[in-house]
Amino acid sequence: QVQLVESGGGLVQPGGSLRLSCTASVSIFSISAMGWYRQAPGKERELVAAITNDDRSKYVDSVKGRFTISRDNAKNTVYLQMNSLKPEDTAVYYCNMGRYDSGSYRSGGYWGQGTQVTVSS
Repeated sequence: QVQLVESGGGLVQPGGSLRLSCTASVSIFSISAMGWYRQAPGKERELVAAITNDDRSKYVDSVKGRFTISRDNAKNTVYLQMNSLKPEDTAVYYCNMGRYDSGSYRSGGYWGQGTQVTVSS
């Protein structure tokens, strides 16, 4: 069984920064694409960012220029650096191990437990 463990969420003021981490129990080197999703209460879960095993990345329009996804294969870890945070970024953030087909990220069956990000003054 693959386990994804997330950390780094918390309370931050608008304009602040957080870095989320997702560590896998298996090697992520040349095996899978990884993604970060988020879900606010009463809203649909959305893909925020995704990264391939050759470091290509994609972002939802609302976070472009503010968020950066990266991976450290030696540590089996994927990060989401979040800068210039806004109240609308408030959500539970989930790590996902998926795949990348024909230029699109496809979610897989392995999810992190979720980490809460709250942006408020």
